[in-house]
Amino acid sequence: MIVFRYLSRELLMTTSAVSAVLLVIIMSGRFIKYLAQAAEGRLDHTVLFLIMGYKLPSFLQLILPLGLFLGVLLAYGRLYLESEMTVLSSAGMSQQRLAGYTLVSAAGVACLVAWMSLGLAPQGSTEVARILNKQAAMTEFDTLEAGRFQSIRKGTRVTYTEQLSEGRSQLSGVFISDKRETKPGSKSAGISVLVAEKGHQEIQADGSRYLVLQNGYRYDGTPGQADYRKIEYATYGVLLPKPAVSEVIGEREAVPTRDLIGSTDLVDRAELQWRLSIPVLVFVVALLAVPLSRVNPRQGRFLKLLPAILIYMSYLALLVAARGALDKGKIPEQIGLWGVHGVFLSLALVLLYWEPLRLKWAARRAVSGVIHG
Repeated sequence: MIVFRYLSRELLMTTSAVSAVLLVIIMSGRFIKYLAQAAEGRLDHTVLFLIMGYKLPSFLQLILPLGLFLGVLLAYGRLYLESEMTVLSSAGMSQQRLAGYTLVSAAGVACLVAWMSLGLAPQGSTEVARILNKQAAMTEFDTLEAGRFQSIRKGTRVTYTEQLSEGRSQLSGVFISDKRETKPGSKSAGISVLVAEKGHQEIQADGSRYLVLQNGYRYDGTPGQADYRKIEYATYGVLLPKPAVSEVIGEREAVPTRDLIGSTDLVDRAELQWRLSIPVLVFVVALLAVPLSRVNPRQGRFLKLLPAILIYMSYLALLVAARGALDKGKIPEQIGLWGVHGVFLSLALVLLYWEPLRLKWAARRAVSGVIHG
């Protein structure tokens, strides 16, 4: 029991550390993507951390299996390197017993992953979809920030306001630059620049929105040419384009698991298999990592790390490929993702029992040689 607690503590501590590092890396990349959208005015910066919070279970359900896999390799690799595994082996610790201890720790990780895969991740995807839908329904006026140039429409329109009232009802010091469509035969696009002392938003009866500017100028022309036109105005209305809102709530990642269970749709059945496969992945990679963590102290703990990661990447890639094939009906549902799990489970068992069998066969040949000699 003391050995089990010691191994479990080493394994779970290493797994937690590795998973935390992987989580920071992945979330940083995704946060930069959303931050770029906020800088373009497509997202309100106040919802960025809310989106990342709802996305957290989706990240963790795939990070934790990899974290456990690397945790076993690094934790047990250190024990082999410092000859602690040699001492445990001399005390009767076999590879099979070590694998059993590892599976007990993996069961806790698998339960956490199952909770996220079957429950939290779909709920989080639903909330993220609702937030993105709400953000997509906002106009550039709703996402405007005082003192910041906002680029939309792939950079063809730039909006700026020096000051913005608390209720977003009044603007002052307004600047709008809008590129016009290129005329046939023209080498450069025209541009319209609007500057105004102040402005406000008006909503018409048909739902269309206008940014009404007051006391300003409009400049029309083509960069590089001296044919600019200047218009002074007291009141000028700018139509705010209606956002194209797409319904993303129905994506299969956001469908509750209970709705997938009774579904006869092949895509839903494939999604259900995927969600069930992630907890199974935890047990299989734990078994794979135990024999792969065995290293010679002279070789170093990182010798088998690269081949092990390649095996894990192949495992995950085949699962994704099988999921796509199942979506399209190219493979039977009875095989589906379970066939991939079966292949790598067989590989794990072969690696786990190969070394003891090899040593047993070598001992038999040695005894046989002594007898015949």
